[in-house]
Amino acid sequence: MRTGDRWTGERVTADRRTADRRTADLNPSDAATAPLWRAVQAFRLVTLLYAIGQQVASVQYYQNQRLSWVFIALMAVWSGASALLLSHWHVTNVARVRMWVVIGDHIVVIGLICATRLVADYDWYHGHQTLPTTMWAANAVISAAILRGPILGIASGVLISIVIITVRDQWGQDVWADATMPVLVSVGLALGLAANTARRAQEQLQRAVRLTAAAEERERLAREVHDGVLQVLSYIKRRGGEIGGPTEELAQRAGEQEVALRVLISEQGVRADEGGTEVDLRPLLTAHATPTVSVSTPGEPVRIGRWAATEIVAAVATALSNVGLHAGPDAKTYVLLEDTGEELIVSVRDDGVGIESGRLEQAEAEGRMGVSRSIVGRIASLGGTAELLTEGSGEGVEWEFRVPRG
Repeated sequence: MRTGDRWTGERVTADRRTADRRTADLNPSDAATAPLWRAVQAFRLVTLLYAIGQQVASVQYYQNQRLSWVFIALMAVWSGASALLLSHWHVTNVARVRMWVVIGDHIVVIGLICATRLVADYDWYHGHQTLPTTMWAANAVISAAILRGPILGIASGVLISIVIITVRDQWGQDVWADATMPVLVSVGLALGLAANTARRAQEQLQRAVRLTAAAEERERLAREVHDGVLQVLSYIKRRGGEIGGPTEELAQRAGEQEVALRVLISEQGVRADEGGTEVDLRPLLTAHATPTVSVSTPGEPVRIGRWAATEIVAAVATALSNVGLHAGPDAKTYVLLEDTGEELIVSVRDDGVGIESGRLEQAEAEGRMGVSRSIVGRIASLGGTAELLTEGSGEGVEWEFRVPRG
């Protein structure tokens, strides 16, 4: 490849990278409405041509024809400049630029409407359109609606309508027969709603992209760690426990690091989901895993409401706390999460010393409401049931929580 060709190719690549970087840095709201800004500039061009046509047809009735052409030239210049600024979205501080252009739009429109009295007499402007025409004036309303939604769009439509009616001196019966205000207010409402819909769609799209990227990264990380570090730690924990003696402490430390890594991997998907109304229950439960607590969850996300997830996790935490207090120092605990589609089933089982039959009822009768309120009450508030399954002393304890979906 020749040096000149290589330089040209590198320059094109650099330009593309610069454009991509500007697009990535663009505010999501600005990116969502960018197609609307570009599309409505075609309407601005059409309305400018219509206004020029009206000028050609009406100029013979004006008292000051030369001044009217000066105003039309100003209208054409502003139309080109504002269309360029509003449709060009790769500029720095695009939101601020658009805000000032919209303000300028209203100043120019209102000024040209008032200028009608400078070029025509009362008999003309009272019964005909103002100099810039109602259609061209609608561009300011459209820009305001896209910039800030239907409220500002409606306010803009009302403002410009009042100016037009005042200049034409139609504050009488004529105002009810004129369609200026209904048309401008309807335009502001419709375009404002369309802009808000585009913003919400953009936010949902970006959220989906973030969740997908987080899930892919979590899966990649899990595969790499599982194939290496986790297998080694699991082997050290198992062999060290079998050999005993000085290696037992090493096995315990390896088990702790294995659990910490598994929790770290599972939490990768939670951080991308912090702003939503639903969360994945799996990593919230996995966070309670320790060398003596094994947590098993489905392979697919278990998404439920944030409040419901908080209550379930709190009930599980209380059950685990009871295991630590009453099951014995060597007890192992197993947490299992199942999703049947209609309900969630969470079981917390230990192999400790168990509990005597009727002990919970006796504690409740004596006024000790910890288990009843912390476990049974939380699950009941979700419309579910919490059942204690035990075979008696020496057989361990199992809690089973059933929470209906929805």
